[in-house]
Amino acid sequence: MTKTIVMIHGMWGGGWYWENYKKFFEAKGYHCITPTLRFHDMAPKEPPNPQLGTTSLLDYAEDLEKEINKLDTLPILMGHSMGGLLAQILGSRGLAEALILLTPAAPCGVNTLKISVIRSFCSTFTWGFWRKPGRQTFNGAVYSMLHLLPAEEQKETFDKFVYESGQAACEIGLTFFDSKRVSKVDESKITCPVLVVAGSEDRITPASVVRKVADKYKAVSTYKEFANHAHWVVGEPGWQEIAEYIFDWLNQALNESR
Repeated sequence: MTKTIVMIHGMWGGGWYWENYKKFFEAKGYHCITPTLRFHDMAPKEPPNPQLGTTSLLDYAEDLEKEINKLDTLPILMGHSMGGLLAQILGSRGLAEALILLTPAAPCGVNTLKISVIRSFCSTFTWGFWRKPGRQTFNGAVYSMLHLLPAEEQKETFDKFVYESGQAACEIGLTFFDSKRVSKVDESKITCPVLVVAGSEDRITPASVVRKVADKYKAVSTYKEFANHAHWVVGEPGWQEIAEYIFDWLNQALNESR
């Protein structure tokens, strides 16, 4: 039976940014689904839906859960950045055969306060950002995520970015203000194999933080850190090396779990 991978994008993104991985894994025989999160299906230069500002991580997770429930079998969930955190939330609900977390955002309880993380979000900090749609500046995106891309690809990629939920951003980065602890994940409920991938040059989700995410799921996780990679592992030069590692890991992990 053909296995399905649901690829979950991160902040400011869309299903479009899985193009490399989708082609790679479909060529390997997987069926790949690349949903676009709520209110992200818009032209980058258009004004955002006003409701986006107060959209929660749980809203995104609810939409994804509905899509997963339409499938005949449990999928592999592959999430990048915020999508990695959404994959963790869904995995704790028993909705995944395996989790692949690419430079993932950390759940509540994992300390993420690093100078590079704060600097990565500086361009989004305006009064009321926690309840408004927001987007990084070009320089902010290059510093935090795109610095290993060639200059022309930095601009091409940034020009596709859309607005993100201020509420969701706060649920990830300012958990001490979130009384509901929306981003909290019960690690005991994740029993499927988990691969956690870090980039040694990542600034917005530093390897030191990603390592803590892997440790949270140490009973079932594999941690792999790639030198000469940063946050944009979905498209940086050499992304194929990471995709090949994931493919090999899946073959082993799924065979062992049978």
